[in-house]
Amino acid sequence: MASQDGNEAVVMETEGSPKKEESAGANLGDGDAEANEESGQEDGRNSSTQCQASVSNGGDTDDGKETVDLKIIWNKNKYDLRIPLDATGASLKERIHSLTGLPPSMQKVMYKGLLPEDKTLREIKVTNGAKIMVVGSTINDVLAVNTPKEVIQQEVKAEENKKEPLCQQKQHRKVLDKGKPEDIMPSVKGTKERLPTVPLSGMYNKSGGKVRLTFKLEQDQLWIGTKERTEKLPMGSIKNVVTEPIEGHDDYYMMAFQLGPTEASYYWVYWVPAQYVDAIKDTVLGKWQYF
Repeated sequence: MASQDGNEAVVMETEGSPKKEESAGANLGDGDAEANEESGQEDGRNSSTQCQASVSNGGDTDDGKETVDLKIIWNKNKYDLRIPLDATGASLKERIHSLTGLPPSMQKVMYKGLLPEDKTLREIKVTNGAKIMVVGSTINDVLAVNTPKEVIQQEVKAEENKKEPLCQQKQHRKVLDKGKPEDIMPSVKGTKERLPTVPLSGMYNKSGGKVRLTFKLEQDQLWIGTKERTEKLPMGSIKNVVTEPIEGHDDYYMMAFQLGPTEASYYWVYWVPAQYVDAIKDTVLGKWQYF
């Protein structure tokens, strides 16, 4: 009996063991539940924090920056654009690209003249609601239209290298020998300036008459005015621009606009102030002509 009681005791202890394990397991389960609940609360707090950070970062793009609203006009289409006032001209071109699909290298962006890429909108005094004119074509259109121009320019340069300086040629001497016009615009040697907001005036044409150049950027036209009449030329129709400093007055240039396939189509202008020569070329031909 004692042996049996002992066995029964052993059996009872053995049967009692799982109950302790179950109790421990229950306690462990409660602990896991609490841990999971705390973990869930922590994850919720982290998720909330991450969400708040994401919203904050998203608002940092323009928050705190002074912006300006612009009206972009290209190819008879109008686009509204808000951009930081401290953005550069190059940044503006990128934004125009995203609006129009026109690559920056193919854009002529005008605001009171050709827009400089390295200056900010604040520096060039762009105001709220300003109209920004964009002139340009797709790459395929430019290649189709401008390839002949490039060929013409190369041929012109080759011919110029064979000839005597333009200033010494008889047809130009008769105009240059009249001397510098009294009412010519002042020149600044060794500098490059944007086109002035007023017409370039006081210059001579090939016949020795007074001529003025007006750049109608919003119409993409060059107006050549004389006492008798005003010629309104689409800038896209001008094949080339030929320039040379005037001998003895290298702060002034003589300049020709090529309107046709030969030299006979040159329209000559004398005593162009040196600081505007590059701006005239960029405006008439477009910067992509030099790429």
